[in-house]
Amino acid sequence: MTLVAGPDLAGSRGAGPSRPARRTGRMRGLWEASPLTYITLIVGLVLSIFPVYWMIIVATRGNDIVGDVPPPMLPGGELGSNLSEVFAAEEAYFAKGLVNSAIVASAVTVSTVLFATMAGFAFAKLRFRGKNALLLTVIATMMIPVQMGIIPLYIMMGWFGWQGELQSVILPFLITGFGVFMMRQYTQQAVPDELIEAARVDGCSTFRIYWSVVLPALRPAAGVLALLTFMQTWNEFMWPLAALTPENPTVQLSIRQLNGAYFQDYTLVFAGTTVATLPLLIVFVIFSRQIIGGIMEGAVKA
Repeated sequence: MTLVAGPDLAGSRGAGPSRPARRTGRMRGLWEASPLTYITLIVGLVLSIFPVYWMIIVATRGNDIVGDVPPPMLPGGELGSNLSEVFAAEEAYFAKGLVNSAIVASAVTVSTVLFATMAGFAFAKLRFRGKNALLLTVIATMMIPVQMGIIPLYIMMGWFGWQGELQSVILPFLITGFGVFMMRQYTQQAVPDELIEAARVDGCSTFRIYWSVVLPALRPAAGVLALLTFMQTWNEFMWPLAALTPENPTVQLSIRQLNGAYFQDYTLVFAGTTVATLPLLIVFVIFSRQIIGGIMEGAVKA
């Protein structure tokens, strides 16, 4: 649907040729969005939110409503008792799993953002021997499936005596090839060479340029990388299952332990999953401004 511009009052008074009335960007966006666009967005929103909403509904009710058709849409009053059973489950170690996941995800996120921004700055703006070969090596690491590295990592953790310890799920993931490549691409566009040369003229060292000039400019991309890294580390299951013991789990392993061998209590599993989802929502709220800014800036530059 298009907006038909009315006659220009200035032109009707003979002050010049008539011009179409200018529309603001907000009004133009409203008129250009068709009803089909709104219907598609609403359907996509409902389909995205409903599984999470139904998970919360089951967490607040008993296990007998899981197979009901149609499913109940209103929460019940058993959330407190279900959460008490989750934290009291002896083999799940749920509270310890939450603390371990918070430690692992925070350590990996901070180190990944720090090292990836430093390496991205080096690959984008510094000159050193073997730069292209090293960058190709970093990119090549992104092509290797994670499953191929589990057995070598397990053997290496045995050499260091870290099997069953949190170090085994932190140290191998302190930096990723994806993070380095992402920061390298963003640094090339966000930090002009003239700015770095001006900082060198002022007597700044390379690390001072990184800390005071480059890192503030990379804040939107660093926020996106931090969120992606935290989510991936928090939800990681395969490597913690191989590296950690049932008595020292992450939260994903604790949720798995809530499943019985012969009987599955979905209310406990969904109650534990609801609690495990809350830190992800908190991190998203904290980094939401940087994430939206980074995505919009990337879209405009594209």
